[in-house]
Amino acid sequence: MSSPTQRSLEYCRKNGWIAGVVEKWNPHARIRQDLFGCIDLIVIDDLEQGPLAVQATSGTGHAARRKKSIAEPRLKLWLEAPARFEIWSWAKRGPRGKRKVWTLRREPILLAHLEPNEDG
Repeated sequence: MSSPTQRSLEYCRKNGWIAGVVEKWNPHARIRQDLFGCIDLIVIDDLEQGPLAVQATSGTGHAARRKKSIAEPRLKLWLEAPARFEIWSWAKRGPRGKRKVWTLRREPILLAHLEPNEDG
């Protein structure tokens, strides 16, 4: 079984984009560490729009990764660079009784998503 990061890399290759993994394994803490706390991949998909940072996750992890990413202060600096950021989540989906296939959900995160709302 492939990971969300591996599926994302394959998706990029199929679209002719350049992508690289920027999360790393920390052997001392025995955890994977994302670049700037929330970036798994850097993708060059459109030279006019700047680099795209991706947080790759499972379908069930999408909301938690969104919350974690929005809370990361370095994401604001990334978006102001200017650069782009999206959460890509993968889940098996399909009609009832039919074969399920891996489906990608892409959610762009914008600077407006990082601004505090009136409720705090």
